[in-house]
Amino acid sequence: MSNSRRGPLAAALVAVVVGSIGLASTLNAGAEEVPEPAPITESSAPAEPEASQEADAPQEEPELSPPPRLPWGQVPTEIDTGADGATSQQLSSGGLDAAAPDSDGAPVVGEYAPKGKSTRTGVLSSEPTEIIPPKPPAMSTAAGALPLSTVFFSYNVGSQAAVTEGAYANFTITKPSLALTDFHSLAELAVQSSNGSQVVEVGWTVDRLVNGDSDPHLFVYHWVNGVPTCYNACGFVQYSQNVSPGDTLPQNATKRLGIQYYDGAWWIAYDTEWVGYFPGSIWSNNFTQSGMIQAFGEVAGISLAPCTDMGNGLDGASDNSAARIGSVSYINGPAVDLYVRSTSPYYDVAKLSNRTFRYGGPGAC
Repeated sequence: MSNSRRGPLAAALVAVVVGSIGLASTLNAGAEEVPEPAPITESSAPAEPEASQEADAPQEEPELSPPPRLPWGQVPTEIDTGADGATSQQLSSGGLDAAAPDSDGAPVVGEYAPKGKSTRTGVLSSEPTEIIPPKPPAMSTAAGALPLSTVFFSYNVGSQAAVTEGAYANFTITKPSLALTDFHSLAELAVQSSNGSQVVEVGWTVDRLVNGDSDPHLFVYHWVNGVPTCYNACGFVQYSQNVSPGDTLPQNATKRLGIQYYDGAWWIAYDTEWVGYFPGSIWSNNFTQSGMIQAFGEVAGISLAPCTDMGNGLDGASDNSAARIGSVSYINGPAVDLYVRSTSPYYDVAKLSNRTFRYGGPGAC
């Protein structure tokens, strides 16, 4: 049974498809493929209008209910949670799905930290930043972070132009080694408008700045008119009583992540639960379907030759045990046929099928 430790959280946290495969939610670490739902013929869709610039959330958003089934067709059930503050290793050893990162009961606060993006026309390769990665808690105070002016992004990407109501995939969750002066190592699923300006993301990340430790954590994120927002808040509405953005996840496990547009909102699914949603009003209700689906690993470092692992640190092209993004599927979209590529000589990919690829590597050091 789930060890539920959160009260009802239906208010917005403002700070700062349907398949029918019916498989168990926790898959083995190989991320083997499962049968793809029969694609629904893509209908002709009008050009997607540009969303207006994100404004302050309304005083009262109507409380929404999620789809009756998860994107992959499963009836939602409660995940098995660990004790608040449990590590990713403890969760993995106990066969648990997630845990609150601490026991102080503090509300979710969005963190403004670097976040990369891959689109139809290219990738965000670097950007200026005044944010400095914090040292790991175990490091001495003398080993402070270096002053930075630019963050550089490296990617292993699978993408496809696809008009859909959302997508889902299996992700190997790992605990990559994060260099002292680098920002993060993550893997994610992104549903985007055709021009890449409007984006909803879900994934796992190792990011000491956002999460305060070196464990993998669940994250959500979104972009409005090409403008980044913040991690885990900025209009996200919590639904689940068991799992929230920012929660610690088990390492060396494979979990399913999904995004689905339903009843005026972009809903986020993790494992066997709906986590919550981004209201469509964030985009003035003009972002209601995808034009592009992206799934990728991402490292944010102080150079384009970072000393940080991507995935589980094993070479995606040559090592069969490397991390995977598998069984990518669309909700009411075309047949999946990912274009897989790497933007860095220090991380590599291997396309295993139209829907699955290995990725990652140890970086330059």
